[in-house]
Amino acid sequence: MSSLLRPRRSALYMPGSNQRALEKAKTLDVDCLLLDLEDAVAPDAKELARNQIVDAVTAGGYGDREVVIRINGLETPWGETDLEAAVKADPDAILVPKVNTPADLQLIAHKLSVLGASDSLRLWAMMETPEAMLNAGAIGACGRDPAVRLSCFVMGTNDLAKETRARLTPGRAAMMPWLMTCVAAARLGGIDILDGVYNAFQDEDGFAAECAQGADMGMDGKTLIHPKQIGPCHAAFSPSEEEVAWARLINAEFDKPENASKGAIQVDGKMVERLHADMGKRVIAIADAISTQG
Repeated sequence: MSSLLRPRRSALYMPGSNQRALEKAKTLDVDCLLLDLEDAVAPDAKELARNQIVDAVTAGGYGDREVVIRINGLETPWGETDLEAAVKADPDAILVPKVNTPADLQLIAHKLSVLGASDSLRLWAMMETPEAMLNAGAIGACGRDPAVRLSCFVMGTNDLAKETRARLTPGRAAMMPWLMTCVAAARLGGIDILDGVYNAFQDEDGFAAECAQGADMGMDGKTLIHPKQIGPCHAAFSPSEEEVAWARLINAEFDKPENASKGAIQVDGKMVERLHADMGKRVIAIADAISTQG
């Protein structure tokens, strides 16, 4: 895995109550696994799901896949126990539902310290409420505070639609202001952001279009509800061969001694600024990281 960037093109929700799904996840070509204790698990199966996820994560076998446990909110009967169990399992990250303010993340970060969580354990934040949209900038800024451990936003578009009564229509016109606000907030904090799920998983064309839209918006990847969505998702969020070749070319040109002090140069008949080279370095890093994955 690249020491610079970790690809998060795809993040597949897997219900913790489904033992077979937890095993199957070890064979899927997916970047991130969201092992779920919240929405995908019925109240009477919460304890079973928690135990199965702890056992699965502790046993390992997930390779380069980033393993994330989504807990229930601390205000629920299961949240505190979920958090303690997740710290014990020591995944890559804990996904916190319904984050409304920076204080929500700061409280959990404090609890992680009290529980003796490993230094590598990160927090991901579900952005899925009206209050979160109004506080997105402040929440995103938590990414600048190492003590909070925030490394990724996850858009919860279904919950956001429910809470705001906005309709999820093709093109997502009603969602666009909130999605772009959260992209800006994520970049403010130097963290990644993953697009919401596409519910009609049999609609391949619609899914591909929404993936392309998310990539155009600057999302780093997309959350998924079915393994068949992984391939099209990777196609949309992976740099193309042409993009990587162009990024390598312009960086090679700026690295030449004669261009060391220049802010803009001509490459293949195009004027290119140094900022394009900097953008290209990220493209190269992501491509290299993808190529090193199993």
